[in-house]
Amino acid sequence: MSYAKLAQLSDNSDIIASARVKRAITLPPERAPNVAIGNVRIYVEAEILGLIRGQGGLPESIRYLVDMPLDARGKAPKIKKKSFLLFARRGGSPAELQLLGPDAQQPWSQTLNDRVRAITQQLLAADAPPVITGVKEAFHVPGNLQGEGETQIFLNTPNGDPVSISILRRPRQTPVWAVSLSEIVDASATRPRRDTPLWYRLACGLPREIPDDVLFSADNRANMIAREDYSLVLRDLGPCE
Repeated sequence: MSYAKLAQLSDNSDIIASARVKRAITLPPERAPNVAIGNVRIYVEAEILGLIRGQGGLPESIRYLVDMPLDARGKAPKIKKKSFLLFARRGGSPAELQLLGPDAQQPWSQTLNDRVRAITQQLLAADAPPVITGVKEAFHVPGNLQGEGETQIFLNTPNGDPVSISILRRPRQTPVWAVSLSEIVDASATRPRRDTPLWYRLACGLPREIPDDVLFSADNRANMIAREDYSLVLRDLGPCE
């Protein structure tokens, strides 16, 4: 599973736990009318083996529902005694979990467990980059030479934490962009490496197109360049996957 997907699951989960299935009961179709074709809904009772995220902890035994694809014979998969890594929210009681989705139950492995623990620690760290909720404003300022200029893009975050992107254009050179996480644009800032928390926040949080009402350049030509620079950033980041 990709870094982006694991980061999304980890980010949106109240509970991340490893568990071993003690009991698995396939629900009849009439009790699971909204299950996708080729899938089956299973009621699971499991024992907790470890906890990566979960304020307040969990009881030793938990229960949850999961939708899983039928096996090659068209039967429900056999999951009793198997171990899984679960991404979930708390249910109606301390022992009830609600999985985030069909892919929120992953076969447990030490490698996966370690990856998810590392990602979760990164996202919850005091210096973790904030969630990106949109673009606040953007503008392009032309330079003195033909083809020279700088675009500044300021982003919205839930708590007003500063995040900005600067794109520098120089004649006959490929534009260069960087991200700053301070009120003052950091001259030493760089673009984020793929599969890092800052890359995830940007690749998965930025809108696919920059809205018209956030462009504040001096003229339409400069606004057009700001759009081009924003598109360049999206292309370099790549998709949220």
